[in-house]
Amino acid sequence: GCEWAQPSEWSEQHGLDWTGSHEPAREEVRRLMADLNRIYRQTPALWSRDTEPGGFVWIEPDDHLHNVYSFLRYDNHGTPLACVANLAGLPHDGYRVGLPRAGRWVEVLNTDSASYGGSGAGNLGHVSAVADPWHNQPASAALHLPALSVLWLEPERSPRRQRRP
Repeated sequence: GCEWAQPSEWSEQHGLDWTGSHEPAREEVRRLMADLNRIYRQTPALWSRDTEPGGFVWIEPDDHLHNVYSFLRYDNHGTPLACVANLAGLPHDGYRVGLPRAGRWVEVLNTDSASYGGSGAGNLGHVSAVADPWHNQPASAALHLPALSVLWLEPERSPRRQRRP
């Protein structure tokens, strides 16, 4: 029941709680789950190298002052996906994160999107990384991290390699 925001914990004695299953908040959670599944299927970096050490690299594993952690996943072709999670109840504006290459990065997922019931704050769908080393990475970008959110970023693809909706 978690994937559709059941208000109580599932119990084999009571089954799923279908009352209110069409409430807007539950629709928003279902939309997020659908997008997570779609992005997962379309993004080999999230699954192709699960058993290989080179498929995962920490960017920042312990920013306890900001309550943020970040990491990279790589596919078989070396294409990265950056994950930045802000576990703080406050947003962080201008939060600098290291990235493996300079250039334009696309915000593939923002869990604080208004379509998921969030505030709609974010990076307007993209960020620009500059050749300024940070977190042991050759480039970095300043991000707006909404409170209690996760961002997934990937390098912008050339027009002929764009992901299909």
